Amino acid sequence: MHRRTFVTTSLGLLAGTAMTPLTATAQSAPSLRERARQMAREPYQAPSGDLPPPYDDLDYDAYRAIRPLPGQAAFLDLGPRYSVDLLPPGLYFPNPVQIEFVRNDEVEVKKFSPDLFSYDTTYFDEIPDEAPGAGFTGLRLRTEVNSREVMDEFLVLQGGTYFRAIGQKMVYGLSTRAVAIGTGEPGEEEFPRFTLVRLHTPAQEGIVRLEALIDGPSLTGYLDLYANASEETVTRAKVSLFPRKEIANVGIAPLTSMFLKGPVRDAAADDYRPRVHDSDVLMIENGSGETLWRPITNPSAHQTSTFSDMAPRSFGLYQTDRKFTDFEDNEAHYHDRPSARIEPRGDWGPGSVQLVEIATDTEFMDNIVAFWRPDAPLEAGGEYDFDYDVVWTRQDPAQDFPVQIVETRSGRKHDEPGVRTFVIDVSGNPEVLTPELKANAGKVSDVVIFPLPEHTERHRVSFHLDPGESEAVELRLSLRDPDGQAAAPVWLHRWTPGRDGGV
Repeated sequence: MHRRTFVTTSLGLLAGTAMTPLTATAQSAPSLRERARQMAREPYQAPSGDLPPPYDDLDYDAYRAIRPLPGQAAFLDLGPRYSVDLLPPGLYFPNPVQIEFVRNDEVEVKKFSPDLFSYDTTYFDEIPDEAPGAGFTGLRLRTEVNSREVMDEFLVLQGGTYFRAIGQKMVYGLSTRAVAIGTGEPGEEEFPRFTLVRLHTPAQEGIVRLEALIDGPSLTGYLDLYANASEETVTRAKVSLFPRKEIANVGIAPLTSMFLKGPVRDAAADDYRPRVHDSDVLMIENGSGETLWRPITNPSAHQTSTFSDMAPRSFGLYQTDRKFTDFEDNEAHYHDRPSARIEPRGDWGPGSVQLVEIATDTEFMDNIVAFWRPDAPLEAGGEYDFDYDVVWTRQDPAQDFPVQIVETRSGRKHDEPGVRTFVIDVSGNPEVLTPELKANAGKVSDVVIFPLPEHTERHRVSFHLDPGESEAVELRLSLRDPDGQAAAPVWLHRWTPGRDGGV
Protein backbone atom coordinates (compact mmCIF):
# COMPACT_ATOMS: atom_id res chain seq x y z
CA MET A 1 0.00 0.00 0.00
CA HIS A 2 1.36 3.43 -0.92
CA ARG A 3 2.07 5.69 2.00
CA ARG A 4 -0.07 8.75 2.66
CA THR A 5 -2.95 7.17 0.72
CA PHE A 6 -5.15 7.01 3.79
CA VAL A 7 -4.91 10.67 4.82
CA THR A 8 -5.08 14.13 3.28
CA THR A 9 -3.14 17.17 4.36
CA SER A 10 -4.28 20.39 5.99
CA LEU A 11 -6.27 22.59 3.62
CA GLY A 12 -6.15 25.76 5.68
CA LEU A 13 -9.90 26.44 5.91
CA LEU A 14 -11.91 28.87 8.02
CA ALA A 15 -14.10 27.83 10.94
CA GLY A 16 -17.83 27.03 10.95
CA THR A 17 -20.39 24.81 12.65
CA ALA A 18 -23.57 24.23 10.63
CA MET A 19 -24.82 20.71 9.82
CA THR A 20 -27.94 18.98 8.52
CA PRO A 21 -28.55 15.94 10.75
CA LEU A 22 -30.86 12.98 10.93
CA THR A 23 -31.40 12.37 14.66
CA ALA A 24 -32.16 9.59 17.12
CA THR A 25 -31.90 9.52 20.90
CA ALA A 26 -28.59 8.24 22.24
CA GLN A 27 -30.42 5.70 24.40
CA SER A 28 -32.18 4.21 21.37
CA ALA A 29 -29.04 4.14 19.23
CA PRO A 30 -27.60 0.61 19.18
CA SER A 31 -24.25 -0.09 20.80
CA LEU A 32 -21.63 -0.23 18.07
CA ARG A 33 -19.84 -3.03 19.89
CA GLU A 34 -23.07 -5.05 19.94
CA ARG A 35 -23.68 -4.25 16.29
CA ALA A 36 -20.19 -5.56 15.44
CA ARG A 37 -20.94 -8.77 17.34
CA GLN A 38 -24.18 -9.26 15.40
CA MET A 39 -22.56 -8.50 12.05
CA ALA A 40 -19.99 -11.25 12.63
CA ARG A 41 -22.82 -13.79 12.44
CA GLU A 42 -23.84 -12.52 9.01
CA PRO A 43 -22.14 -13.01 5.62
CA TYR A 44 -19.72 -10.29 4.60
CA GLN A 45 -21.10 -7.80 2.09
CA ALA A 46 -18.27 -6.24 0.10
CA PRO A 47 -18.69 -2.59 -0.96
CA SER A 48 -18.98 -1.94 -4.67
CA GLY A 49 -15.98 0.38 -4.78
CA ASP A 50 -17.70 2.36 -7.57
CA LEU A 51 -18.03 6.13 -7.43
CA PRO A 52 -20.23 8.49 -9.45
CA PRO A 53 -18.96 11.71 -11.05
CA PRO A 54 -17.19 13.91 -10.12
CA TYR A 55 -15.39 11.58 -7.69
CA ASP A 56 -14.53 8.77 -10.09
CA ASP A 57 -11.18 8.64 -11.86
CA LEU A 58 -9.44 11.38 -9.85
CA ASP A 59 -5.68 11.80 -9.70
CA TYR A 60 -3.84 13.04 -6.62
CA ASP A 61 -3.97 16.73 -7.54
CA ALA A 62 -7.67 16.64 -8.45
CA TYR A 63 -8.54 14.93 -5.17
CA ARG A 64 -6.67 17.59 -3.20
CA ALA A 65 -8.63 20.22 -5.13
CA ILE A 66 -11.84 19.12 -3.35
CA ARG A 67 -12.06 21.09 -0.10
CA PRO A 68 -14.64 20.79 2.69
CA LEU A 69 -16.50 24.07 3.15
CA PRO A 70 -16.38 25.82 6.52
CA GLY A 71 -19.61 25.25 8.39
CA GLN A 72 -20.70 22.52 5.97
CA ALA A 73 -18.04 19.79 6.17
CA ALA A 74 -15.17 21.69 7.82
CA PHE A 75 -14.65 23.00 11.35
CA LEU A 76 -17.80 21.34 12.65
CA ASP A 77 -18.04 22.02 16.38
CA LEU A 78 -17.24 19.19 18.82
CA GLY A 79 -17.49 21.23 21.99
CA PRO A 80 -14.67 22.83 24.00
CA ARG A 81 -11.35 22.88 22.14
CA TYR A 82 -12.28 20.54 19.28
CA SER A 83 -13.71 20.63 15.75
CA VAL A 84 -13.81 18.15 12.89
CA ASP A 85 -13.46 18.20 9.09
CA LEU A 86 -15.19 15.51 7.01
CA LEU A 87 -13.29 14.14 4.02
CA PRO A 88 -14.58 13.57 0.47
CA PRO A 89 -14.56 10.38 -1.63
CA GLY A 90 -12.21 9.74 -4.53
CA LEU A 91 -8.70 8.60 -5.43
CA TYR A 92 -7.81 5.78 -2.99
CA PHE A 93 -11.02 6.21 -0.97
CA PRO A 94 -14.11 4.90 -2.80
CA ASN A 95 -16.01 3.40 0.13
CA PRO A 96 -18.37 5.53 2.24
CA VAL A 97 -18.11 5.86 6.01
CA GLN A 98 -21.23 6.93 7.90
CA ILE A 99 -20.48 9.84 10.23
CA GLU A 100 -22.55 10.32 13.39
CA PHE A 101 -22.45 13.01 16.09
CA VAL A 102 -23.69 12.52 19.64
CA ARG A 103 -25.07 15.88 20.81
CA ASN A 104 -27.38 16.57 23.74
CA ASP A 105 -28.19 12.89 24.11
CA GLU A 106 -29.07 12.57 20.43
CA VAL A 107 -27.26 10.75 17.63
CA GLU A 108 -27.16 12.88 14.50
CA VAL A 109 -26.27 11.31 11.14
CA LYS A 110 -24.46 13.74 8.89
CA LYS A 111 -25.81 13.48 5.33
CA PHE A 112 -23.32 13.59 2.48
CA SER A 113 -23.85 15.99 -0.41
CA PRO A 114 -21.53 17.35 -3.12
CA ASP A 115 -22.39 20.92 -2.12
CA LEU A 116 -20.59 20.49 1.22
CA PHE A 117 -17.30 20.92 -0.67
CA SER A 118 -15.63 23.41 -2.99
CA TYR A 119 -14.07 22.26 -6.26
CA ASP A 120 -11.11 23.90 -8.00
CA THR A 121 -12.23 24.78 -11.54
CA THR A 122 -8.81 23.78 -12.83
CA TYR A 123 -9.94 20.17 -12.40
CA PHE A 124 -13.75 20.32 -12.30
CA ASP A 125 -16.26 21.78 -14.77
CA GLU A 126 -19.70 20.87 -13.44
CA ILE A 127 -20.71 19.42 -10.07
CA PRO A 128 -23.99 17.47 -9.82
CA ASP A 129 -26.48 18.17 -7.04
CA GLU A 130 -26.38 14.54 -5.96
CA ALA A 131 -23.83 11.72 -6.05
CA PRO A 132 -25.62 8.39 -5.35
CA GLY A 133 -23.38 5.86 -3.64
CA ALA A 134 -20.80 8.44 -2.56
CA GLY A 135 -20.18 9.40 1.04
CA PHE A 136 -17.67 10.78 3.47
CA THR A 137 -14.52 8.66 3.67
CA GLY A 138 -12.99 9.82 6.93
CA LEU A 139 -12.29 12.82 9.12
CA ARG A 140 -9.63 14.95 10.72
CA LEU A 141 -9.85 16.34 14.24
CA ARG A 142 -8.64 19.82 15.11
CA THR A 143 -7.68 21.57 18.32
CA GLU A 144 -5.34 24.26 19.66
CA VAL A 145 -2.23 22.10 19.55
CA ASN A 146 0.42 24.73 18.92
CA SER A 147 -1.38 28.00 19.53
CA ARG A 148 -4.54 29.33 21.15
CA GLU A 149 -5.18 31.21 17.90
CA VAL A 150 -5.17 28.28 15.46
CA MET A 151 -7.22 25.08 15.28
CA ASP A 152 -4.54 22.72 13.94
CA GLU A 153 -5.38 19.23 12.81
CA PHE A 154 -3.90 16.55 15.06
CA LEU A 155 -5.60 13.26 14.09
CA VAL A 156 -6.69 11.91 10.72
CA LEU A 157 -8.78 8.79 10.21
CA GLN A 158 -9.21 7.64 6.60
CA GLY A 159 -8.79 4.46 4.56
CA GLY A 160 -9.14 0.91 5.91
CA THR A 161 -8.83 1.18 9.69
CA TYR A 162 -5.90 3.62 9.53
CA PHE A 163 -5.43 6.68 11.67
CA ARG A 164 -2.47 8.80 12.69
CA ALA A 165 -1.84 11.65 15.08
CA ILE A 166 0.64 14.35 16.02
CA GLY A 167 1.40 16.56 19.00
CA GLN A 168 3.11 19.92 19.31
CA LYS A 169 5.71 20.86 16.68
CA MET A 170 5.17 17.67 14.67
CA VAL A 171 4.16 16.85 11.10
CA TYR A 172 2.41 13.66 10.06
CA GLY A 173 4.54 10.58 9.60
CA LEU A 174 3.85 7.01 10.67
CA SER A 175 0.33 5.69 11.27
CA THR A 176 -1.50 2.99 13.12
CA ARG A 177 -4.69 1.03 12.45
CA ALA A 178 -7.21 -0.96 14.41
CA VAL A 179 -6.17 -4.36 13.05
CA ALA A 180 -3.95 -6.00 10.42
CA ILE A 181 -4.58 -9.36 8.75
CA GLY A 182 -1.95 -11.23 6.75
CA THR A 183 0.69 -8.50 6.99
CA GLY A 184 4.07 -9.89 6.00
CA GLU A 185 2.54 -13.22 4.96
CA PRO A 186 2.52 -14.87 1.52
CA GLY A 187 -0.61 -14.02 -0.40
CA GLU A 188 -2.80 -10.95 -0.38
CA GLU A 189 -3.14 -8.86 2.76
CA GLU A 190 -6.68 -8.18 3.98
CA PHE A 191 -7.71 -4.63 4.87
CA PRO A 192 -10.87 -4.41 7.00
CA ARG A 193 -12.39 -0.95 6.94
CA PHE A 194 -14.28 1.50 9.09
CA THR A 195 -17.92 1.64 7.98
CA LEU A 196 -19.24 4.03 10.65
CA VAL A 197 -17.63 6.59 12.96
CA ARG A 198 -19.52 8.11 15.90
CA LEU A 199 -18.13 11.34 17.40
CA HIS A 200 -18.87 12.44 20.96
CA THR A 201 -18.83 15.90 22.49
CA PRO A 202 -15.96 15.85 25.01
CA ALA A 203 -17.23 14.90 28.47
CA GLN A 204 -14.16 16.51 30.02
CA GLU A 205 -12.03 19.31 28.64
CA GLY A 206 -9.06 18.15 26.63
CA ILE A 207 -10.29 14.66 25.74
CA VAL A 208 -12.33 13.79 22.65
CA ARG A 209 -13.93 10.39 22.00
CA LEU A 210 -14.88 8.55 18.84
CA GLU A 211 -16.25 5.08 18.22
CA ALA A 212 -15.94 3.15 14.98
CA LEU A 213 -17.47 0.05 13.45
CA ILE A 214 -15.14 -2.31 11.54
CA ASP A 215 -16.08 -4.77 8.81
CA GLY A 216 -14.06 -7.15 6.66
CA PRO A 217 -14.20 -10.63 5.08
CA SER A 218 -12.58 -12.35 8.08
CA LEU A 219 -13.91 -10.33 11.01
CA THR A 220 -15.94 -7.45 12.34
CA GLY A 221 -14.77 -5.14 15.08
CA TYR A 222 -15.26 -2.11 17.26
CA LEU A 223 -12.87 0.72 18.15
CA ASP A 224 -13.42 2.96 21.17
CA LEU A 225 -10.83 5.76 20.99
CA TYR A 226 -10.07 8.65 23.34
CA ALA A 227 -7.62 11.33 22.19
CA ASN A 228 -5.82 13.94 24.26
CA ALA A 229 -3.84 16.37 22.10
CA SER A 230 -0.95 18.15 23.78
CA GLU A 231 2.86 18.27 23.63
CA GLU A 232 2.50 14.51 23.25
CA THR A 233 -0.79 13.25 21.87
CA VAL A 234 -2.11 10.09 23.50
CA THR A 235 -4.78 7.98 21.80
CA ARG A 236 -6.27 5.45 24.20
CA ALA A 237 -7.75 2.56 22.23
CA LYS A 238 -9.98 -0.38 23.00
CA VAL A 239 -10.31 -2.75 20.04
CA SER A 240 -12.87 -5.56 20.11
CA LEU A 241 -12.60 -8.21 17.37
CA PHE A 242 -15.29 -10.73 16.32
CA PRO A 243 -13.84 -13.25 13.82
CA ARG A 244 -16.07 -14.73 11.12
CA LYS A 245 -13.43 -17.41 10.57
CA GLU A 246 -10.26 -18.62 12.29
CA ILE A 247 -7.47 -16.04 11.91
CA ALA A 248 -3.90 -17.16 12.61
CA ASN A 249 -2.16 -14.13 11.10
CA VAL A 250 -3.74 -11.20 12.93
CA GLY A 251 -1.75 -8.08 13.83
CA ILE A 252 -2.75 -6.17 16.96
CA ALA A 253 -1.91 -2.45 17.36
CA PRO A 254 -0.03 -2.33 14.04
CA LEU A 255 2.26 0.63 13.36
CA THR A 256 3.06 1.45 9.73
CA SER A 257 6.04 3.56 8.71
CA MET A 258 8.64 4.22 6.00
CA PHE A 259 12.38 3.67 5.85
CA LEU A 260 14.26 4.31 2.61
CA LYS A 261 17.85 4.97 3.66
CA GLY A 262 20.12 5.67 6.61
CA PRO A 263 23.63 4.95 7.88
CA VAL A 264 23.00 1.26 8.64
CA ARG A 265 23.00 0.60 4.90
CA ASP A 266 22.92 3.42 2.37
CA ALA A 267 22.61 1.63 -0.98
CA ALA A 268 18.85 2.01 -1.59
CA ALA A 269 18.87 5.42 -3.28
CA ASP A 270 21.27 7.81 -4.98
CA ASP A 271 20.10 10.79 -2.97
CA TYR A 272 21.61 14.04 -1.65
CA ARG A 273 19.93 13.50 1.73
CA PRO A 274 21.88 11.49 4.34
CA ARG A 275 18.67 9.92 5.72
CA VAL A 276 15.13 9.40 4.43
CA HIS A 277 12.76 7.78 6.90
CA ASP A 278 9.78 8.25 9.21
CA SER A 279 11.21 5.81 11.77
CA ASP A 280 14.64 4.26 12.23
CA VAL A 281 14.40 2.08 15.38
CA LEU A 282 12.03 -0.54 16.78
CA MET A 283 12.31 -0.60 20.56
CA ILE A 284 10.63 -3.29 22.67
CA GLU A 285 10.27 -3.48 26.44
CA ASN A 286 9.38 -7.13 26.81
CA GLY A 287 7.65 -8.99 29.60
CA SER A 288 10.87 -10.53 30.90
CA GLY A 289 12.40 -7.12 31.63
CA GLU A 290 14.66 -6.78 28.59
CA THR A 291 14.82 -3.67 26.44
CA LEU A 292 15.52 -4.50 22.80
CA TRP A 293 16.89 -1.96 20.31
CA ARG A 294 16.50 -2.99 16.67
CA PRO A 295 17.62 -0.53 13.94
CA ILE A 296 15.25 -0.60 10.95
CA THR A 297 16.60 -1.35 7.50
CA ASN A 298 15.50 -1.30 3.87
CA PRO A 299 16.47 -4.85 2.89
CA SER A 300 17.09 -6.18 -0.59
CA ALA A 301 14.13 -8.55 -0.14
CA HIS A 302 11.03 -8.73 2.04
CA GLN A 303 11.74 -10.01 5.56
CA THR A 304 9.93 -10.52 8.86
CA SER A 305 11.59 -10.61 12.28
CA THR A 306 9.84 -12.21 15.26
CA PHE A 307 10.48 -11.26 18.89
CA SER A 308 8.73 -13.80 21.11
CA ASP A 309 7.34 -12.45 24.35
CA MET A 310 4.86 -12.84 27.18
CA ALA A 311 2.78 -9.80 28.21
CA PRO A 312 4.85 -7.05 26.52
CA ARG A 313 5.30 -3.76 28.39
CA SER A 314 5.64 -1.63 25.23
CA PHE A 315 6.86 -1.54 21.66
CA GLY A 316 7.26 1.37 19.30
CA LEU A 317 8.72 2.75 16.10
CA TYR A 318 10.97 5.71 16.85
CA GLN A 319 12.40 8.61 14.92
CA THR A 320 15.67 9.14 16.79
CA ASP A 321 17.20 11.82 14.54
CA ARG A 322 15.86 15.26 15.43
CA LYS A 323 18.06 17.82 13.66
CA PHE A 324 17.45 19.30 10.22
CA THR A 325 21.04 18.41 9.30
CA ASP A 326 20.26 14.73 9.91
CA PHE A 327 17.99 14.77 6.82
CA GLU A 328 18.70 18.03 4.93
CA ASP A 329 15.07 18.02 3.72
CA ASN A 330 13.29 21.36 4.06
CA GLU A 331 10.08 20.04 2.45
CA ALA A 332 9.35 16.68 4.11
CA HIS A 333 10.55 17.75 7.59
CA TYR A 334 11.47 14.20 8.56
CA HIS A 335 13.14 15.53 11.71
CA ASP A 336 9.69 16.68 12.92
CA ARG A 337 7.88 13.38 12.35
CA PRO A 338 6.54 11.65 15.47
CA SER A 339 7.55 8.42 17.09
CA ALA A 340 4.72 6.15 18.24
CA ARG A 341 4.81 3.80 21.23
CA ILE A 342 2.23 1.09 21.99
CA GLU A 343 1.59 0.60 25.72
CA PRO A 344 -0.66 -2.43 26.34
CA ARG A 345 -3.15 -2.29 29.18
CA GLY A 346 -3.80 -5.65 30.80
CA ASP A 347 -2.09 -8.97 30.07
CA TRP A 348 -1.84 -9.75 26.37
CA GLY A 349 -0.47 -13.23 27.13
CA PRO A 350 2.00 -15.14 24.93
CA GLY A 351 2.82 -13.96 21.44
CA SER A 352 5.41 -11.94 19.58
CA VAL A 353 6.20 -8.50 18.30
CA GLN A 354 6.72 -8.83 14.57
CA LEU A 355 8.67 -6.42 12.39
CA VAL A 356 8.02 -6.51 8.64
CA GLU A 357 10.57 -4.78 6.40
CA ILE A 358 9.77 -4.56 2.68
CA ALA A 359 12.32 -3.59 0.05
CA THR A 360 11.59 -0.25 -1.60
CA ASP A 361 13.31 2.27 -3.83
CA THR A 362 10.93 5.13 -3.05
CA GLU A 363 10.00 7.16 0.01
CA PHE A 364 6.34 7.17 -1.08
CA MET A 365 5.69 3.61 0.06
CA ASP A 366 5.06 2.53 3.63
CA ASN A 367 7.42 -0.43 3.85
CA ILE A 368 7.73 -0.94 7.63
CA VAL A 369 5.12 -2.53 9.90
CA ALA A 370 5.38 -3.56 13.57
CA PHE A 371 2.58 -5.29 15.47
CA TRP A 372 1.69 -7.81 18.17
CA ARG A 373 0.66 -11.32 17.12
CA PRO A 374 -0.90 -13.63 19.73
CA ASP A 375 0.40 -17.20 19.72
CA ALA A 376 -3.11 -18.65 19.57
CA PRO A 377 -5.27 -18.01 16.49
CA LEU A 378 -8.45 -15.99 16.85
CA GLU A 379 -11.28 -18.52 16.70
CA ALA A 380 -14.43 -18.09 14.62
CA GLY A 381 -17.29 -16.91 16.81
CA GLY A 382 -14.94 -15.69 19.55
CA GLU A 383 -14.60 -12.24 21.12
CA TYR A 384 -11.22 -10.62 21.72
CA ASP A 385 -10.48 -7.31 23.43
CA PHE A 386 -7.17 -5.45 23.28
CA ASP A 387 -6.69 -2.25 25.29
CA TYR A 388 -3.68 0.00 24.78
CA ASP A 389 -2.37 3.55 24.49
CA VAL A 390 -0.59 4.96 21.47
CA VAL A 391 1.79 7.74 22.52
CA TRP A 392 2.74 10.09 19.65
CA THR A 393 5.90 11.88 20.72
CA ARG A 394 9.10 13.68 19.76
CA GLN A 395 10.89 12.42 22.86
CA ASP A 396 13.86 10.08 22.61
CA PRO A 397 13.21 6.43 23.43
CA ALA A 398 13.40 5.96 27.19
CA GLN A 399 16.62 4.03 27.84
CA ASP A 400 16.70 3.57 31.62
CA PHE A 401 20.29 2.38 31.68
CA PRO A 402 23.70 3.85 32.54
CA VAL A 403 24.48 3.76 28.81
CA GLN A 404 22.19 4.72 25.92
CA ILE A 405 22.43 3.64 22.29
CA VAL A 406 22.79 6.65 19.99
CA GLU A 407 23.29 5.40 16.45
CA THR A 408 24.23 2.41 14.30
CA ARG A 409 26.38 2.54 11.18
CA SER A 410 27.81 -0.09 8.89
CA GLY A 411 29.82 -0.36 5.70
CA ARG A 412 31.99 -2.72 3.71
CA LYS A 413 35.55 -3.28 4.88
CA HIS A 414 37.34 -2.27 1.74
CA ASP A 415 40.62 -4.03 2.44
CA GLU A 416 38.80 -7.33 3.16
CA PRO A 417 36.24 -8.24 0.49
CA GLY A 418 33.27 -10.10 1.94
CA VAL A 419 33.58 -8.45 5.38
CA ARG A 420 31.31 -5.73 6.79
CA THR A 421 32.13 -3.33 9.63
CA PHE A 422 29.51 -2.33 12.22
CA VAL A 423 29.80 0.55 14.67
CA ILE A 424 27.34 1.31 17.48
CA ASP A 425 27.77 4.65 19.23
CA VAL A 426 26.67 4.87 22.86
CA SER A 427 26.52 7.68 25.41
CA GLY A 428 26.23 8.00 29.16
CA ASN A 429 28.72 6.59 31.66
CA PRO A 430 30.43 3.62 30.02
CA GLU A 431 33.20 3.22 32.67
CA VAL A 432 34.27 -0.43 32.30
CA LEU A 433 31.91 -2.20 29.89
CA THR A 434 32.18 -5.67 28.42
CA PRO A 435 30.61 -6.11 24.98
CA GLU A 436 29.10 -9.56 24.41
CA LEU A 437 28.35 -10.25 20.76
CA LYS A 438 26.53 -13.31 19.47
CA ALA A 439 25.87 -14.37 15.88
CA ASN A 440 23.87 -17.38 14.73
CA ALA A 441 25.98 -17.79 11.57
CA GLY A 442 29.08 -16.41 9.88
CA LYS A 443 32.07 -15.13 11.84
CA VAL A 444 32.41 -11.99 13.99
CA SER A 445 35.79 -10.56 14.99
CA ASP A 446 37.59 -7.57 16.49
CA VAL A 447 34.86 -6.66 18.97
CA VAL A 448 36.11 -3.53 20.77
CA ILE A 449 34.80 -0.53 22.68
CA PHE A 450 36.68 2.78 22.80
CA PRO A 451 36.06 6.48 23.54
CA LEU A 452 35.42 8.86 20.67
CA PRO A 453 37.58 11.97 20.37
CA GLU A 454 36.00 15.26 21.43
CA HIS A 455 33.22 13.41 23.24
CA THR A 456 33.50 13.12 27.02
CA GLU A 457 30.66 10.60 27.31
CA ARG A 458 30.53 9.03 23.86
CA HIS A 459 31.99 5.59 23.12
CA ARG A 460 31.92 3.35 20.08
CA VAL A 461 31.50 -0.40 19.85
CA SER A 462 32.98 -1.81 16.66
CA PHE A 463 33.17 -5.28 15.11
CA HIS A 464 33.54 -7.07 11.79
CA LEU A 465 31.17 -9.61 10.26
CA ASP A 466 32.15 -12.20 7.66
CA PRO A 467 28.85 -13.92 6.75
CA GLY A 468 30.54 -16.51 4.56
CA GLU A 469 27.88 -18.42 2.61
CA SER A 470 25.05 -17.42 4.96
CA GLU A 471 21.93 -15.81 3.51
CA ALA A 472 21.11 -14.12 6.84
CA VAL A 473 22.92 -13.53 10.13
CA GLU A 474 21.18 -12.58 13.40
CA LEU A 475 23.39 -10.37 15.59
CA ARG A 476 22.87 -9.67 19.29
CA LEU A 477 25.07 -7.27 21.26
CA SER A 478 24.85 -6.85 25.04
CA LEU A 479 26.87 -4.34 27.06
CA ARG A 480 27.49 -5.44 30.65
CA ASP A 481 28.90 -3.67 33.69
CA PRO A 482 31.56 -5.19 35.98
CA ASP A 483 28.81 -7.04 37.91
CA GLY A 484 27.51 -8.65 34.74
CA GLN A 485 24.33 -6.54 34.66
CA ALA A 486 22.89 -5.05 31.49
CA ALA A 487 24.24 -1.51 31.09
CA ALA A 488 22.32 -0.65 27.88
CA PRO A 489 19.46 -1.99 25.76
CA VAL A 490 20.17 -5.18 23.85
CA TRP A 491 21.17 -4.23 20.29
CA LEU A 492 19.82 -6.50 17.55
CA HIS A 493 20.36 -6.61 13.82
CA ARG A 494 19.71 -8.97 10.92
CA TRP A 495 22.33 -8.89 8.19
CA THR A 496 21.22 -9.93 4.70
CA PRO A 497 23.04 -9.51 1.37
CA GLY A 498 23.01 -6.11 -0.30
CA ARG A 499 21.07 -5.30 -3.43
CA ASP A 500 24.12 -6.15 -5.53
CA GLY A 501 24.48 -9.51 -3.76
CA GLY A 502 27.53 -8.39 -1.80
CA VAL A 503 28.12 -8.14 1.91
